[in-house]
Amino acid sequence: MKIELKINTDLARKILTGFIRSEINRVGFTHAVVNLSGGLDSAVSCALAVESLGAENVLALRLPYRLSSPDSLEHAQLVIDRFKVRSETIEITDMVDPLIKSDPNMTKARKGNIMARMRMIVLYDRTEVFKGLAVGTSNKTEILLGYSTLWGDMASAINPIGDLYKTQVRQLAQALEVPQPVIDKAPSADLWEGQTDEGELGFTYEHVDKLLYLLVDKRYTLQDCIDAGFEESFIRKIIGRIQRNQFKRMMPPIAKLSNRTIGYDFLYLRDWGT
Repeated sequence: MKIELKINTDLARKILTGFIRSEINRVGFTHAVVNLSGGLDSAVSCALAVESLGAENVLALRLPYRLSSPDSLEHAQLVIDRFKVRSETIEITDMVDPLIKSDPNMTKARKGNIMARMRMIVLYDRTEVFKGLAVGTSNKTEILLGYSTLWGDMASAINPIGDLYKTQVRQLAQALEVPQPVIDKAPSADLWEGQTDEGELGFTYEHVDKLLYLLVDKRYTLQDCIDAGFEESFIRKIIGRIQRNQFKRMMPPIAKLSNRTIGYDFLYLRDWGT
């Protein structure tokens, strides 16, 4: 079965730039801040923000750790140069290492979470200085699989690429003329030496995106996906990840005690009162 994930990049570009502009302007802001990792997703979010608001209104942050790949800094600089955005480089090593060194049994996953959350802290600190909103960089594949850090790289005020699968983000990157080395590189959160997303996940984005499209967008059943050519064990693994990580996609539930509880009965639009 041929599964088509091709998007109309011109239309997507128009919708997403309009989204950024309207969502930032409607709450009284004109600036945006993006954590620029040197990877594909952050490059696309940055490019969209520039097209929406103008380069002078976008701040790109490079936030390396001492073990970060030199390529990450170089590729982020390619994006900064291509789109002519303002930028800052702030090393997070001295912020991260004291906590890591406090526990000799610190796992790679914990270290990665600490780095992601420290980058979130710097991002939000700079939104106050730059008087802008944080623009997210998590794609639909990562969000569905839970392959992200809650209150870390998932944290943002708005997310323009959260409804695009990884393979679709790559299509949009080509249309936006993101530097080719950024498009071609192996996806990586760059949390430790040699780390790649697909190596850690155990499957390719191209393969899982097709299954996610059937499960989520087309609402295929398990048997439908088997009939489409996917292995049952792989389908069950992905369904399990989607269900297990639902909590990451929701705001924290509030225990209801009063007759007007925030999120249940007290419901207003984001720009209420502005």
